[in-house]
Amino acid sequence: MAKILTHAYFNRPTLTVARSLVGKYLVRENGTSGIAGRIVEVEAYVGTEDKACHASKGRTARTEVLFGPPGISYVYLIYGMYHMLNVVTERAEFPAAVLIRAIEVGDELIDGPGKLCRELNIDRSLHQIDLTQGRSIWFEDRGRRVSRNRVGTFPRIGVDYAGLWAKKPWRFRLLEEDGCTYRSRRQPKQKGKSL
Repeated sequence: MAKILTHAYFNRPTLTVARSLVGKYLVRENGTSGIAGRIVEVEAYVGTEDKACHASKGRTARTEVLFGPPGISYVYLIYGMYHMLNVVTERAEFPAAVLIRAIEVGDELIDGPGKLCRELNIDRSLHQIDLTQGRSIWFEDRGRRVSRNRVGTFPRIGVDYAGLWAKKPWRFRLLEEDGCTYRSRRQPKQKGKSL
């Protein structure tokens, strides 16, 4: 039986939340239809010292949501065209979040956070909403366990400006049985270190 993930679930260390979200489900409902996808890749962003985290530049109107309670959505736009879905983690006043990078819907791999938001019709109208209420968009545990050796750790993508922080293995991706990353037919195999 599916269980909606609660505030308590997200009120834990961000790396713990990120790793445990692999294998959970992202559910998007827009009144007339719905879609649910198994999460296969996420990235963690942790605190003001993390130079890849938006909060590293301080508390601003844009980053205020990161300092709020856990389980809230942080949706922002990059390059003026791609939305990115994050869920706030840890205690209030400590800015941290997990970016949802890829999901599997049936046999289709929706890979990339911008493509994911486009396919699920996620935009700024879903910014700063409570993701634990089971309305419009939320996360579910459907009882499918993912063993620790099936989750690979990798450096985060697109954050080269963050210097040494860019090398942190804070991207978590589901691995195939052979240890290669979960992939679509068009993607090359990529070995990862299991956590």
